[in-house]
Amino acid sequence: MQQVLFYLGIFLIATTLIPFIRHDFWIFRVFEYPRLQKLFLNLTLGIAIAFFYFPATLPDQILFAALLINLIYLSYLIFPYTIFSRKQIVTSNNLQGDNNLKLLIANVYQENRRYKDYLKVIAECKPDVILLVETDNWWQKKIDIIGTDYPHQLKAPLDNTYGMLLYSRLKLDGEIKFLVEKDIPSIEAEVTLPSGTLVKIFCLHPQPPVPQENPRSTERDKEILMIGEKAKESKIPVIVMGDLNDVAWSYTTDLFGKISGLLDPRRGRGFFNSFNAKYFFLRFPLDHIFCSRDFALSSIKRLNSCGSDHFPMCVDLVYAPQIKNQNEVLQPTEAEKELAEEKINA
Repeated sequence: MQQVLFYLGIFLIATTLIPFIRHDFWIFRVFEYPRLQKLFLNLTLGIAIAFFYFPATLPDQILFAALLINLIYLSYLIFPYTIFSRKQIVTSNNLQGDNNLKLLIANVYQENRRYKDYLKVIAECKPDVILLVETDNWWQKKIDIIGTDYPHQLKAPLDNTYGMLLYSRLKLDGEIKFLVEKDIPSIEAEVTLPSGTLVKIFCLHPQPPVPQENPRSTERDKEILMIGEKAKESKIPVIVMGDLNDVAWSYTTDLFGKISGLLDPRRGRGFFNSFNAKYFFLRFPLDHIFCSRDFALSSIKRLNSCGSDHFPMCVDLVYAPQIKNQNEVLQPTEAEKELAEEKINA
């Protein structure tokens, strides 16, 4: 038992150290995902070591100290997504108004056939804008029934699990783009709020860095950061939404936030783990909605599973430029700007 716990401790510490290697190969990136799981395992392992045998030898004492440091470090990384941390975006009490914009995002899982569950979610959530990804022609035909209520549409149905459908009850002007790969679409559009305010929306769903999809994170990171630069250059309020196939606390997503200046409504409110809906212990925040500093948050919800491996997410934002100075300011360092440019030009 003692040897098993010792080697488990070494492995756990290694999974924390590996992401410090800034390499795009998947093995160096995949361990960024389970930080909450690593925190739980680290705590459990530390208690087990203390309970079954208090470290007596020098190697055991070093390992126990390393596990303690690892626990503190993982807690530090996760703390911003707990209710005890400062909120990046202030809360608004406006439940309805001409400056509200309610967004629904869902990775439907292409082979899933429970489209009626998504129609029910749409009816209950009553979003202004709906983004569905992993949508092929079959999904488009089933979801197009909402066209009467959502007449403004941008659609790129594909059978490669990267199809994308955008529906809006508000005026929508935009286009489908292929920024990095010819078969991975994204959407850039402008939505007109009832108040007349224009809001720029970017929708994306890049490939994850996993062997069966893409062994590197290069293309994913490039697309995320390209959108970040576009968002920074926008003269109007901005929202970025989609399944980024990256966790909220990864260094790429952190870099995206600093480059774009966009804020995460989950910060200070909870994890809202949207993947994996099928396995309780393997859940990460992969589906994101970021917004510029001139928004406040009315509500954020993770909705019920609809047969996909992702939970739908519903976020209600309020355009409120008067509260801009109450929201957090993100600024990249010169080194971070250089890193972003390097990744964009990769």
